[in-house]
Amino acid sequence: MRVLVVEDQAELADDIADGLRDQGIGADVAYDGPTGIEKALMNSYDVVILDRDLPKVHGDAVCSTLAGSGSAARILMLTAAATVGDRVQGLNLGADDYLGKPFAFEELVARVRSLARRAPAAAPVIVRGDIVFDRARRRVSRAGRPLSLTRKEMGILEELLAADGAVISTEDLLERVWDENADPFTRTVTVTIGRLRRKLGEPDPIDTVTGSGYRLP
Repeated sequence: MRVLVVEDQAELADDIADGLRDQGIGADVAYDGPTGIEKALMNSYDVVILDRDLPKVHGDAVCSTLAGSGSAARILMLTAAATVGDRVQGLNLGADDYLGKPFAFEELVARVRSLARRAPAAAPVIVRGDIVFDRARRRVSRAGRPLSLTRKEMGILEELLAADGAVISTEDLLERVWDENADPFTRTVTVTIGRLRRKLGEPDPIDTVTGSGYRLP
C-alpha cells in the first residue's frame, strides 16, 4: 500500500508519514496543495490523506481536482473544522472519508486501511494456492499454518498477491512498500524477499524473473 500525506504543518506531516512507515505502509509527503496535486497525478497511491486548510491551493480544490482526474486513490480529508456541514461539504467534493483534528493515530491507520480495501479490485481476503492473506485482520497463513511476518514482508506479499500473477519490479516494490525516498540501489527488497521466502517455506511460491522482478504464479 502507498499513501500520500498532503499537510502544510511539516512536523505533523512527517510524523504521520513516519508512523505509517512503521506500520509497513509506503508514505510520501507534500507540504502544499500544488505539490500534492503533482505527486498524486504522477504516482499511483491507494490513499491520499489531505489536510483541508492548505496554503497556495486550498484542500477543497485539491480534493475536487483529484476526484475529477480519474485517480483511483481514496481521499481521507483532515481538518480542525469538524461540524456536520464541514463533513458534508468535504464528502460532496469527492472525499471518501473525513477525520477531525486532533485525532488518534490508531484511528487514522484504521481508516487508511479501510479506504485501501475499498479501492477497485481490493478484495478483503486474497487467496492464491494455499496462501491466504486477510487484509482486514492483517493475517497470513499458508496451508492453514499462521505466519509471523514483519510489516515489510507482509507489504511485499500483499503486492505480489494483488498483482494476480503479473511481474512486479524491484523498483515498484520499493515505491509501493517503502516510499519515494527509498534508495533505488539498495538490496533491501532482495533481502526482505529472502526472509519472506524462508517464512513461506517449501515449495518456494515466489518466482524470480531475471531482469524484471518477482511474481507469484
